[in-house]
This record gives sequence, structure tokens and C-alpha cells, in this order.
Amino acid sequence: MSLEPLIYALIFVGVLLMVEGLYLLIFGKSVRLESKVNRRLELLEKGEDPEDVLETLRAERDQHRKNTGIPIMAPLYERAAQANIAFSPKGLALIILVMAVIVFVALTMMSSASLVLRIGLSVIMAFGGVYMWLNNKAKARMALFEEQLPDAVELIVRSLRVGHPFSSAVSIVAHEMPDPLGTEFGIIADESTYGMEITESLNRLAERVNVQDLRFLAVAVSIQAQSGGNLAEVLAGLAAVIRSRFKLFRRVKAITAEARWSGWFLSMFPILAVILVQLVQPDYYDDVQGTSVFMPAMIIVGMFLVANVFYMRAMVNIKV
Repeated sequence: MSLEPLIYALIFVGVLLMVEGLYLLIFGKSVRLESKVNRRLELLEKGEDPEDVLETLRAERDQHRKNTGIPIMAPLYERAAQANIAFSPKGLALIILVMAVIVFVALTMMSSASLVLRIGLSVIMAFGGVYMWLNNKAKARMALFEEQLPDAVELIVRSLRVGHPFSSAVSIVAHEMPDPLGTEFGIIADESTYGMEITESLNRLAERVNVQDLRFLAVAVSIQAQSGGNLAEVLAGLAAVIRSRFKLFRRVKAITAEARWSGWFLSMFPILAVILVQLVQPDYYDDVQGTSVFMPAMIIVGMFLVANVFYMRAMVNIKV
């Protein structure tokens, strides 16, 4: 048995780390989600014209979404749009190319794979590594957006109850909330200032962010705009529902944590055990490696391990 699969795994992990390091090296603190001041306010505090700030944020928001129709690259650009990645579409394509070259050089130096296999693995690892990195960024941003939304809705409710119009309440949220929600609501406030219907801006945000609770907010505001009614009471009830759903989701996640980790442990332990045995005693499988049932047995075990991951994930994937 060869250690080359372990080498491939380490190279793939290295791709993930290099992409993250490159992103932080280029953009630094400006891309941190935990920043207390949202990006829109930072641009305004520098003295930039509000209209120019709006155009800048729109360009950053839409740069990846305009390229989601490109074959093969579409899933990557879709995730980049959800994560609001600062890299441009061309920059992402260049990063994939650079990572592919680095992986190819690493495989050439550290493995005995054929030229065709090295080229194929380089492309797969580069594209897959960048996609996984973008997917993690998008999930983190969406999770933070969902966590911030109940506070934002309650802030809107308090503003409405003291007499502010809905557009002013959205502006207050844009000033008080950090990213990612603060900048997104700031764009809505600016678009409303320059003439766009605030319901249309909310609907666009709901389509772009793809958070279910935000769709509820957009629908509630649209219905109230058409039929009238006490918007503060409607949004107060919505905030309570959102917070209850979020609380229930956290509770379900805590309850199923043991099952999720058990599934991953049971799937990964045999692989780690094989690697450890190979490192400690490389000739351990020599007596059976040449038999006719060795490879079929290894394939069947691998299939069971993969099936176990998907089955355990389906068991604990409870919709809230």
C-alpha cells in the first residue's frame, strides 16, 4: 500500500490554507465578518459621496452574480456571490490557475503519479479547494445574517413604535448593525433615498441572500404596503417567530451533535487506522494484498464508509 493518498489529502488541505492566507494577505481586516462597523459606514466616514458608496457596494454585490451563467464556473460564482467575496471573478479564475500550478509542482515532487493523473488531480484539487473555501465562507455569512436578523427586526419594531417611518427604521438598522446585515440594509436605505421602492429592494435582498426569514420580512412589508395595517405588530410577531425558530434550531443542533460526531468518527476511524498501521508497520498487509478479494473488499468497505456519512447526515438533518 502506498502513502500517496495521504500526500494528496495533505496537498488539498494546503490548497485551502493557501487560498485563505492569500485572501487575508490581500484584503486583511476589511473582509472580517466580526467587524463592529459595517463596510458602508466605513466608506462614508472616509468622506466619500453617498451615491458613489452605493455604486461601489452595488458593484461588489453584483460582480459575481453577473457571471453565474458561465458553464462549470457557475457554482463557484454563485457561492462567491453569497459569500460576498472581495476577489473579482477574474481574480478567482486566476487563483484556481495558480493553485493548479502549485498542486502540479507538489505532485511532481512528492508523488510518482503519471503526467495525466497529475494534471487531472491538479485541476480537481484547485477547483474543489476554491469551491470548498467559498462554500464555507458563504455558510458562515448566511449563518451570521440569520443570527442578526431577529435583532434587526426588533430594532425596526421599536423605531416604528416611536413614530419613525419604515424607511427611517431601515436606516437606523443600517447604522446600528454590523456586517453583513448592516451593509445590506444600508444599500436598501440608499436605494430608497434615490427613488427605488423599499419593497422592491427588500425582495431583491431576499432573492440574493436566500435566507428564509428574510423572505418572510419582505412578504410582510409588501402585504402591509398594499393592504395597510399595523406593521409594528406584524413585525413584532415575525421577530418572535424568527427568534423561536433560531432557538429551536440551536437546540436541535445541540441534541444531534453527538450523532453527527459519531457518524464522522465511525467513518474516519478506519481510514486513520489504516494510515497509522501503514506508518508503523508498512508490510502489515503484504500477506493479503496480492489475493483476489483484497481490492474488492477495500472498495466495499470504502462504499460503506461513504454511505455511513450520508446516512448519518440524513438522520440528523432536521428541518426547523
